[in-house]
Amino acid sequence: MSKKIGILTAGGDTPGLNAAIRAVGKAARGTYGMHVIGFRDGFRGLVENRFVPLEGDCLSGILTVGGTILGTGRDKPHKMNIAGRVQDMTDAIVENYQSNHLDAIVCLGGGGTQKNALRLMEKGLNVITLPKTIDNDVARTDTTFGFDTALGIATDALDRLHSTAHSHHRIIVAEVMGHRAGWLTLGAGIAGGADVILIPEIPYAVDKVSAAILNRVRHGKNFSIVAVAEGALSVSEAKAIAEVEREREEAQKKEQRRKAKERLRALETARSGHTLRLAERLEEETGLESRITILGHLQRGGIPSAGDRLLATRLGTACADLIAQGTFGVMVAARGESYEAVPLDRVAGQRKLVPPDHPWVRSAREVGTAFGD
Repeated sequence: MSKKIGILTAGGDTPGLNAAIRAVGKAARGTYGMHVIGFRDGFRGLVENRFVPLEGDCLSGILTVGGTILGTGRDKPHKMNIAGRVQDMTDAIVENYQSNHLDAIVCLGGGGTQKNALRLMEKGLNVITLPKTIDNDVARTDTTFGFDTALGIATDALDRLHSTAHSHHRIIVAEVMGHRAGWLTLGAGIAGGADVILIPEIPYAVDKVSAAILNRVRHGKNFSIVAVAEGALSVSEAKAIAEVEREREEAQKKEQRRKAKERLRALETARSGHTLRLAERLEEETGLESRITILGHLQRGGIPSAGDRLLATRLGTACADLIAQGTFGVMVAARGESYEAVPLDRVAGQRKLVPPDHPWVRSAREVGTAFGD
């Protein structure tokens, strides 16, 4: 009998999701004769058994479409809000998996999705994942689909900000997505010619950022572009967070860990509006007028780039190949021009961060870009 597989997309929407759905579906159906269904709105659709057959023409015309035709959500199967109560719904997922006679479930998502997929694998389901996120922070893959599109959008924004910064002799502080990882800000900052790049992995001091801008003024440059990741940290913030995280790791009792987690949440809340405060400080210390631009969800929307379409298609067809081979419990990682099936327990709970000595960082420093450190 032919195999039957389900597909879902979870986490934030990302350019290339539809290209990946299309690739998995078309390869599974056309090459291996499998039946394919898609679950609506991430893991919640799997819990509520809401699905649509991915047959006929439903996979046509979606290669260039942004977002996801299946819808998405950030629900965690083991902590899902059902009628106002947080419940573990993994047993319901197992039941629906079996009632639909599925041979595998394909989960497209970022770091959180990898962890949720591992939980389902531990429940005995055949699970396989594809790495997507504009942050490019999924572990053990060269890159993720969605990153290339967002990189192009953020770079284009910095290109456009140069003209107004130059015309008005201003500091333009552009906030780029990236809560924990700075790949997007770093890449866009280099490609977009930012004068200062601030990322979570390299804590900054405001006075050093100001000094870099004033040094440009002394050399006749009366404007500056500062690309800052939404999760960029000052030296003092980084120290405070590291101290609380260390306390949480060393805590012996559950109550101690809970209190440490609450302090971490409070520190994160206190950082709200940090880009605006940074711009104000830079204006005070340099005497140059400053303005902020928050790119926000613009970076996640729209038509996927050619690079993301190609990557999503490569990984999606590889996913169908692995299912046909009976390989499960893995993420289909990009590895050069090929792929690697990486066990989920080596991916879940891990995050790919920017090493301080990464070649991109070294290149940026050598062309005169400041990191505020």
